[in-house]
Amino acid sequence: MYRFAGNPTAEIALIPPLLTLIDAAGAAILEEYASGSAVELKADRSPLTQADRRAHQILEAGLRALSPAWPVLSEESPPAAIAARRSWTRYWLVDPLDGTREFLARNGEFTVNIALIDQHAPVLGVVAVPAAGITYWGVPGHGAFKLQRGGSTEPISARPNAEMPLRVCGSRSHRGDSLRGFLQQVGPHELIPVGSALKFGWIAEGRADVYPRLGPTSEWDTAAGQAVAEAAGAAVITADGEPLRYNLRDTLLNPHFIVYADRSRDWSAALRATASDQ
Repeated sequence: MYRFAGNPTAEIALIPPLLTLIDAAGAAILEEYASGSAVELKADRSPLTQADRRAHQILEAGLRALSPAWPVLSEESPPAAIAARRSWTRYWLVDPLDGTREFLARNGEFTVNIALIDQHAPVLGVVAVPAAGITYWGVPGHGAFKLQRGGSTEPISARPNAEMPLRVCGSRSHRGDSLRGFLQQVGPHELIPVGSALKFGWIAEGRADVYPRLGPTSEWDTAAGQAVAEAAGAAVITADGEPLRYNLRDTLLNPHFIVYADRSRDWSAALRATASDQ
């Protein structure tokens, strides 16, 4: 079993049913992964598969049964639900299949993301990596953990002292001049291409030092990973140095942000400098 720091909270009691639920969604995704899930394009030209739909249905039904009073906002939610969100203070934020491009590329770097948002902050996060049999979860202020399928649960923590060359997580599917500009700002580094919210997991378990994001992401892409990373001791901030927050804007798109654990460096300055050059 696992042991959280501090006093127990209501969020901790949610972990066991969430692990069961996310495992069910991951199993459905892996069935489609094995059979070759059909793909179509959404209005924004992003891919949508049967795996996305099945995982969404499982997660939405399971979360509504677990907490009927809390709304569920998913990447695959209908527009009416998205429009109603501004009145919510506590709700589930879900990406049923984060990294659909990685799913289609068959590299295994796709995740299932569940976050609980309270007063604009992620207070619990679960990120499953079905192809690897790994699940990360955390409650900020109470610790972060990693479960390997068939193995034990271990506490994880981000590295508070980054060493040179820096280990930098970058998007496998979304690179460009912005990332190159940031890398020039930080000096010697090793770029680690990683897909989906797995980047947050790598920061949380100390496999990487920093993850800058200067391209588009949606709130469901980041909330669960942010909760895990923050629970592991990392920070997730925007270019103005403020924590990344949710349900505050008319859009569901995030601003630029950066994930790190070493507080001795001014990471936001590098982020601002890079953004100003674009």
